[in-house]
Amino acid sequence: MSEVKLTLVDIEIPKDANVILGHSHFIKTTEDLYEALVESSPSLKFGLAFCEASGKKLIRSDGNDDGLKRHAEKEAQKIGAGHTFIIFLKDGFPVNVLNRIKSVSEVVGVFAATANPVQAVIAESQMGRGIMGVIDGGRPLGVETEADKKDRKELLRKLGYKR
Repeated sequence: MSEVKLTLVDIEIPKDANVILGHSHFIKTTEDLYEALVESSPSLKFGLAFCEASGKKLIRSDGNDDGLKRHAEKEAQKIGAGHTFIIFLKDGFPVNVLNRIKSVSEVVGVFAATANPVQAVIAESQMGRGIMGVIDGGRPLGVETEADKKDRKELLRKLGYKR
């Protein structure tokens, strides 16, 4: 019988950046995610890395910002789970690109899209490593009040997501 070891991996998010962590299934993921991101906004800065699960089992990377690309490579090495990808964004938000990313044909799913502190829950067996889930941000501290609702709506308008 095989055993499974669970580990938490802290994902370091650069200042003023967001992270998207997902699962994919094919070597062309890197190129297709690049195209989806670069076509979404001319001002978006990003770096991405994809962990191959077969063949050469390399971390493939791309992006239009060298610092974010190197950071994605570093975090992908820490995660070390096959067929996963990590994207770091600046000058844009995950909400602006998530539908494009999810529509990339080889993307299986997205675990997290956040600027919050995030941990990947990694399972490791004799075969390899996989992401079981994520811990994204902190626990709720209470229920939204009318004043909180007003603040939320004002923030959405300030950010340009509502009129």
